[in-house]
Amino acid sequence: MTTTALRAGYTPEAEAFRAEVRAMIARHLPADWQGLGALDRDAVGAFVWHWREVLRDEGLLALSWPVRYGGAGRSALEQVVLAEELTRARAPEGGPHDRFGIKMLGNTLLQWGTEDQKGWFLPRVLSGADRWCQGYSEPGSGSDLASLSTRAELHGDEWIINGQKVWTSLAHEANWVFVLTRTDPTAPRHHGISFLLCPLEQPGVEIRRIATINGEREFCEVFFTDARTPASHVVGDVHEGWAVANTLLGFERGESAATFPLRFREELDRLIGLAQARGCADDPIIRQGLARAYEECEIMRLLGMRALTGLLNGRPPGPESSVSKLYWSEYHQRVTTLAVQILGADALTPTGRWPTNMVRTDDPGAPDDSASWVGTFLNARAGTIYAGTSQVQRNILGEQVLGLPREPRN
Repeated sequence: MTTTALRAGYTPEAEAFRAEVRAMIARHLPADWQGLGALDRDAVGAFVWHWREVLRDEGLLALSWPVRYGGAGRSALEQVVLAEELTRARAPEGGPHDRFGIKMLGNTLLQWGTEDQKGWFLPRVLSGADRWCQGYSEPGSGSDLASLSTRAELHGDEWIINGQKVWTSLAHEANWVFVLTRTDPTAPRHHGISFLLCPLEQPGVEIRRIATINGEREFCEVFFTDARTPASHVVGDVHEGWAVANTLLGFERGESAATFPLRFREELDRLIGLAQARGCADDPIIRQGLARAYEECEIMRLLGMRALTGLLNGRPPGPESSVSKLYWSEYHQRVTTLAVQILGADALTPTGRWPTNMVRTDDPGAPDDSASWVGTFLNARAGTIYAGTSQVQRNILGEQVLGLPREPRN
C-alpha cells in the first residue's frame, strides 16, 4: 500500500523521526509480514501483545505523553508520522485496550488528573498491568448521557457505586473502568456528575457479555452493587465530571482524525481490487460508487489534516471533533454496502475468514473473501451508534460549533 500524506507540511524533525520509525519497523517486523489480517484468528492476539511490547520498549506506545510518565514527549505531528508508518507497514498501533487506556483515559488524566493519579495510573497503563474500559452509556441514557442514573455515594474514604452500564466494550477482559456516576441527584442535569476510576475485580461488580449482529461478544453490560473505589479516585472536581467526560469524548472522536483515513484508504484499495477481480470495476454503478468512495477518502484525509493543525497549535480536540466521527462512520456504512453489492449473492452465504477487528475496517492484509467483507459490513452498522450517535454529533455541531438554537425538549 502507498500511504498518501501531505508531505509538504512535515518538518525536517518529523521526517528524521520517520526514518527512525522505519528503521525500528525493519528491525522488528518479520520480513514476510502481510498484516494481522493474514494471520489465523488464534494467532492475532499473541502477535498484538508481542508488538505492543516492542512499541513500549521503543518508547512509541504513548508517543506524545511526557517522558516522566513513560511517554516520549513527541509532537502531534510525529504522532501522525508514527501512525502513517505503522499503517504503511500494516502493523498495529497498540493493544485492544489502548484506545481506552492511552488514547482516552491517559490523555484525559494528563489534562485533569492529579499528580498522584498521573504518577500511579499512567505507567500501569503502559505496562499493561491496568486494562481499561469505558462506563458511560446506560440502558436508559445512551444518546442522552446527562440523564445517567448510576449513583456513587461517599462513605468515609470510599465511593459506593450502584447502577448499570451497557455497551462497555471489552469489559470482560478489563480490570479497571472509568465510570460516570451521579453524585448529587438534586443538581441540574449536567452537574452533580463525577468521573470515577473503579477496579472491576471486586465483589459487587458483575460483567455480562452481549452478542451482537456480527456474532461477536465484545460489548458487555456491567452491574455495580455496592462496588467500591477510593475517594481519591475522582478525576476533576466532585460533581463536575461532565467537563472531564467531554474532554475524554473529544479525544475519542477527534485525536485520530488525522490517522484513521490511512486505514480507510487501505481498505478502499482492497475494495477496488475486489471489484476488479470480480469483473465489475467497469460497471457504471459500481464505478460511480468507487469514485465517490475515493473522493470521500480524500475529504476525510483533509479533515484529518485540519484537525492536526489544531493539535499543533495546542488546541486539544473539542466539539468540532464530531465532524470526524460523523463523517467516517457514515462513509463506512456506504462503502461496506458497496462491498456487499460487489459480492452479490455470495454475500448471502459468506465464507472464509471473519474479521479480526470489530471496530472500523478489517485488519490490513485481510483476504478478499466474502466473510471479511460481510463481517465488516455488519460491524459498520454500529459505527453510527458507538462513541455518540450521528444524531448526537449533529446536535453537538449545530449547537456548540455553529451556535444554532438548542433542540426543544419535551
